[in-house]
Amino acid sequence: MILRRTMKIIFSVVAVLLAAAAGFASDCLPIAQAAQHVGETKCITGKVLRVKAGARGVHFIDFCEDQMACPFSVVVFPSDLKDVGDVRRLAGQTIEIHGPVKLYHGRAEIVLSRVSQLTSGSTLMPPLPKNYDVEKQGKYNAGRIRPPKKLKPPKPTVSPSSTYGNEADAEEP
Repeated sequence: MILRRTMKIIFSVVAVLLAAAAGFASDCLPIAQAAQHVGETKCITGKVLRVKAGARGVHFIDFCEDQMACPFSVVVFPSDLKDVGDVRRLAGQTIEIHGPVKLYHGRAEIVLSRVSQLTSGSTLMPPLPKNYDVEKQGKYNAGRIRPPKKLKPPKPTVSPSSTYGNEADAEEP
């Protein structure tokens, strides 16, 4: 009886500790607190609003409507896209990103260079196609409307009864 009661108590304590550990397993900070930890390697969490491709293939992962007022952003350089994968799939997902928090133009940011930096959301990111080139400028469009080619005027046809040059001046016999 005492053994049974002791086992129930131990089981209850272990269950409570496991539940508490699961709740505190993520030590990630919200994006609003990222600026307070510049220079440290931290985990930052937030919901991705959109992924935007900038100049020269640099991708920006935005967490706010107004990018300039947002306290945190994630940057993926074109050379890292092959290691990270298709970051466009992160839009709408809540992610956790690990890495050194840096200050760039007054805002905190983390440079995403490996897929292992992502804890949540990375399972849905397929790798980029092998022939994907971010610097290749697209020359593909829905079509161009070109004016029709101008038709060449038809060559005049020679009639057998017409006369040319000196023959017109000559008198007929």
